[in-house]
Amino acid sequence: IIFAAFHFDPEAAKDIDEVEWPGVTLLKVQMNGDLLTDDLKKKRSSNESFWLMGQPEIIVETIKEGEDKGKYRVQVLGFDYYDTRKGEVISGGTDKIAMWMLDTDYDGRSLFPRQVFFPMAGEKEGWSRLARNLRAEIDEELIEAYRGTISLPFEAGSRRQIAVKIIDDRGIESLRILHLEDQ
Repeated sequence: IIFAAFHFDPEAAKDIDEVEWPGVTLLKVQMNGDLLTDDLKKKRSSNESFWLMGQPEIIVETIKEGEDKGKYRVQVLGFDYYDTRKGEVISGGTDKIAMWMLDTDYDGRSLFPRQVFFPMAGEKEGWSRLARNLRAEIDEELIEAYRGTISLPFEAGSRRQIAVKIIDDRGIESLRILHLEDQ
């Protein structure tokens, strides 16, 4: 069964992902916003109107030593998407992630990003550009950390549930929700 939408509400996406129906596969397909207006529709056949993107592939680890011992860290490894032209699943590595967000205490309804990263941002983009525009004294190592795919250490929230949302280089979003007890 295919669920098609221009944007998936996190709660709806979670409900679709959690349904267990033996013998039936449920898929979320994000539709291109160009479908909303006739005069702005893309004309070339190579442009896709629908994207099927998998959840982010992530690793959650418990820090075992040092000053952050007992805290958690998330690493985003990438995502998969279905190429409709080739008819195959393509791995989207971290080089295709424009932005990713981490909610360290996801409430099951609203994403509240407590950490935001721009892996594709160049040295003069993303957080670096913001720091320059604000003319603020910013920790350069911290700015560099927010360009990566590994989160800063964090403590588990009261709900012990996290959400990781990625946005790829085409603007397609995908969300993954994990319970820290499962890790």
